[in-house]
Amino acid sequence: MRILFVGDVVGNPGRKAVKEIIPKMKRELKIDFCIVNGENSAGGKGITYVAAQEIYKSGADAITMGNHVWAKNEILSFIESEGRIVRPANYPCDLPGKGSIIIGSENHKIGVLNLMGRVYMDAIDCPFKAAERELEYLKSFARVIIVDMHAEASSEKCAMAWYLDGRVSCVLGTHTHVQTADERILPCGTGYITDVGMTGPYEGIIGVDKDIIIQKFLKHIPVKFDLARGSTQFNAVVLDIDEKTGKTLKMERVFKIINHQ
Repeated sequence: MRILFVGDVVGNPGRKAVKEIIPKMKRELKIDFCIVNGENSAGGKGITYVAAQEIYKSGADAITMGNHVWAKNEILSFIESEGRIVRPANYPCDLPGKGSIIIGSENHKIGVLNLMGRVYMDAIDCPFKAAERELEYLKSFARVIIVDMHAEASSEKCAMAWYLDGRVSCVLGTHTHVQTADERILPCGTGYITDVGMTGPYEGIIGVDKDIIIQKFLKHIPVKFDLARGSTQFNAVVLDIDEKTGKTLKMERVFKIINHQ
């Protein structure tokens, strides 16, 4: 089984990139499932119904989220009925949406789990305990389980990967918007990378206009973040997974630059 996981899609530039690249990659690499982190897909923060539909039409089978899941109030009107969006499972259980889902057909399916870190982020429920709870459900339906660990601290992401080694197919870090070069397969077969990276503006600072961020550092005055213009980057990983064991056999980083102006 071959899975494409696309790093944080940022705004309209990111959506245009997935529209251009995902269909081609699915066709050329014979991708079985495509998962996209879309928590910044609408204007650089949050997601809307229109943005979600645009990502699906590009070829995504599921959308994972993160700490900006509630940034657009509109999501409250459709996340409960939208079966392909996964928000962090360690948010309080009475919030709308699901922390894990099963996608695919009866004999060809995978589980998708979204977790959020707590180091330098919101004080929410324990992601490790949430993982235990969700895996108990997912394991009843699928051997292949993909985990999006949305977190700031590299150590917390790495700890989750070692904690789940052999119990999930991979733990893929998101949130920092910077692709790391530490992809590996742990001893019991779980693939891991600290951060898949970002799909969005390349000529900025993690997607935002570089001059705005520089001025923020210089003056320490709150500013409105505008997305950078120019080239767009596409960050992802391609995973080859044994359907019978759920173990990752191979993983490869993807980094493309498009729309250079």
